[in-house]
Amino acid sequence: MSKRQEIEDRLRDAFAPRELEVVDDSESHRGHAGYPEGGESHFNVAIRAEQFKSMNRVARHRAIHAALGSRLLSEIHALAIDADG
Repeated sequence: MSKRQEIEDRLRDAFAPRELEVVDDSESHRGHAGYPEGGESHFNVAIRAEQFKSMNRVARHRAIHAALGSRLLSEIHALAIDADG
């Protein structure tokens, strides 16, 4: 399973979002620090979920990180998050 798919699956399972987009943006970072050959190192996530309505920005990011888990987070170089309720 690709990292993009794993990110999407974990976020769907944790938050049942009404909107979710996970984009592998690795290719635009080719040649930069943290880019491994083969990509899957830089991701953009846009997520809209009911649970986020009562959370501030930091709490949303922490919840997303917890849902993804330390193993998956350690395997990617960058994660840009746009989360809202």
